[in-house]
Amino acid sequence: MGKAKKSGLRKKHWIGYMFGDWGGTMTFTLMGGTFTMFCTNALGVDPMLLGTLVIIWTIWDAINDPLMGALMDRAFAKKRDPRGKFRPWILRATPLLAVTAIALWTVPTFFDGIALIVVLFSAKILYEAAYTMFNIPMGSLLSAMSTNDVQRASLSSARGAGSGFGNAIPGIAAPLVIAAFGERDTSGYMIVGVCCAIIGFAACLLHYAMTEERNIVGTETKADDIKLTDILSVIRRNRPFVALCVHGICNCTMQYGAITLGMYMYSAVYHDITYQSISSILSAPFMVGAMVAVPFLCKKYDLEKLIRYSLLLGGVFCGVLFVMHMVMYVHPLVHGVMLGVGIGFSYVSVQMQWGLVGEAIDYNEYITDKRTEGSIYGTFNLSRRVGQTIGQGFALYALGWIGYKGTEEIQTAGTIFGMKILCVLLPAVFILGSWAAFKFIWNITPEIREKIKAKKQVSAAAGMESN
Repeated sequence: MGKAKKSGLRKKHWIGYMFGDWGGTMTFTLMGGTFTMFCTNALGVDPMLLGTLVIIWTIWDAINDPLMGALMDRAFAKKRDPRGKFRPWILRATPLLAVTAIALWTVPTFFDGIALIVVLFSAKILYEAAYTMFNIPMGSLLSAMSTNDVQRASLSSARGAGSGFGNAIPGIAAPLVIAAFGERDTSGYMIVGVCCAIIGFAACLLHYAMTEERNIVGTETKADDIKLTDILSVIRRNRPFVALCVHGICNCTMQYGAITLGMYMYSAVYHDITYQSISSILSAPFMVGAMVAVPFLCKKYDLEKLIRYSLLLGGVFCGVLFVMHMVMYVHPLVHGVMLGVGIGFSYVSVQMQWGLVGEAIDYNEYITDKRTEGSIYGTFNLSRRVGQTIGQGFALYALGWIGYKGTEEIQTAGTIFGMKILCVLLPAVFILGSWAAFKFIWNITPEIREKIKAKKQVSAAAGMESN
């Protein structure tokens, strides 16, 4: 199977892996509501046109995610870079991610009309390519750092912690800075975008410096053995992978829909976007508590069961909040905290899903005798991009359907009612869709885990004998 360097994860590895998602999400978190408000309210882009652009951008992501994964698998199978399979790509992508993120928030402000749309489109394409070049190896690195389920859970928790910090800093700071300059002034957006890119750059470098590919696997897989069409067999035979893909679509539809529309909800319904920052601060203790508790809960419950329970609770919380909106006035802070807790429960699945991706990779090797982390992670990321397309693209089209006018301070009653459906009811529906994927499709049992482990041991022994 390959060779492992040291048997135990050190604190350095845990912290280093945490910095990976921290660095990536510092800029990627802004691609939701902050970026769409930047486009519609500050740059004056029509929401329906922006929705079309989002779909095109995400189709591009749908193409480059699995291609990036396959490229990493083939490159390593061909050259065996001594630095590892994934970390060299992380180092290459880090400066590109920072530069393209800064360009996205600054360069379009110098243009208008058709030129603005062309520049905005091109800058976003380049940013997404750089983010994919960083995110695919960063996510795939988990399987090369871990050797068992406990280590996967620990690294998944580290990634969840990093994601929490990377989401919280822009999520809290962006509305405050933007509100200080005004929603229709580009200055606040530019300051937030540039500062997040710089912080993200530093975090990505720390991620590279503090991680280590301790478990070099799949060295017996030849470059000619890896084909793009292999993923079709994975989809047909690998039920855990299919469950993860369904979950990825549902969860990212919910996540990016909520991120895209969250600031609009506070602007249209409550007329003050700073409530979003206050609600994020009030919800933070729950998020921190969940990140701390999950690794301990994993010792009692397996990852899949823990994810399933958290998704069910998240769907119920959001459903109750929607009923409250239908029968009473809900204070913005009550809305923010309840929605934050409901979505926070669903984020436990995001925090821990990376460990399940590792299980799906092991299961795929068990049934196909091929170790292709990059291809599988890239295709799983493709499913997440599909959810992102639905969440962002549909949300922007929906703004037009419910009659939202970005240039007007006061919205109609119909627009406000539609906003509540989009921001509260739909998240509940998609969270429960993720729950159903693990309840009815996932099929890895303790018995199957033992079979996978036994096959690994046999393969490892055979590899040692051949050496």
